[in-house]
Amino acid sequence: AAADGAGEAEDGPLDCASLIENGWFMEKNEQWPGQANSLEVKKVLLHEKTKFQDLMVFESTTWGNVLILDGVIQLTERDEMSYQEMMAHLPLFAHEDPKQVLIIGGGDGGVLREACKHSSVEKVTMCEIDAGVVEASKKYFPKVSVGFTHPKASLVIGDGVGFAESAADNTYDAIIVDSSDPVGPAEKLFSPEFYANAHRILKPGGVLCTQGECLWVHADLIETMMKTNGKPFASCEYASMQMPTYPSGQIGCFLGRKAFADGSKDTSCRRPCRDVPEDMELRYYTEAMHAAAFALPAFLEKKIYASSEAKRRRLGWDAQ
Repeated sequence: AAADGAGEAEDGPLDCASLIENGWFMEKNEQWPGQANSLEVKKVLLHEKTKFQDLMVFESTTWGNVLILDGVIQLTERDEMSYQEMMAHLPLFAHEDPKQVLIIGGGDGGVLREACKHSSVEKVTMCEIDAGVVEASKKYFPKVSVGFTHPKASLVIGDGVGFAESAADNTYDAIIVDSSDPVGPAEKLFSPEFYANAHRILKPGGVLCTQGECLWVHADLIETMMKTNGKPFASCEYASMQMPTYPSGQIGCFLGRKAFADGSKDTSCRRPCRDVPEDMELRYYTEAMHAAAFALPAFLEKKIYASSEAKRRRLGWDAQ
């Protein structure tokens, strides 16, 4: 997941290389206090300050090449398919016939790679603010960045928030926001104003999927996203996925659907609307994984769906 939003990285002491201790990268960050994830470093391949963030790529001993932005692990070659496939296929298979797709962020190109696999999709527009992430991915993550050369893909280097603000009403069947955490250049992508604007530019029945943070660490933020940011949508759901190299080994996504024009269809995204093609190259996503992603721990279920009425209103299905 790459950052996208307005603003530039502040000059300061942050240096990804300083987080390597005795041959191990230590992901110490105030966003998840009291815990740290660590990967053994074989060789640092790239370390540079882009216009927006501190970027490092290193070869690890067991997880392949690793992309770090502002001290936070964004992807590894070993487990990247979990996040990329779920972020793309949950919203796209929840849509009956997606044709126009917008990706905001996602500079590594993984979600773009997955979105282009859908035969119904005619064009995938991707707006990423940091060209440095795109170039690093092309060089050090060729299997992830392969989507940049796909004929359906159109890359725009620019501010994703501004891009969405300038888009016409009812333009996209799906919008996927593959952002980093809600600090720095990605902060505006977590605002109610951005969600309202995303709703505006979705077609009726369109689906928004955004990076939804970790249920073990950011339950309060998830609650805000659901109850405040989700207000414009006919349905609002949180889906979970396994990501071993992310904090607590888990991350989720917010899925919101704009009401259908006639208001007659089920708006929940929890079940695929189409069969998964047998020849689609997948390593994590399945129809069963799609449905299972919406099964949540009791504490989070109670926090974000406070009552059966809220479940019916937010999920767009007849909750039991």
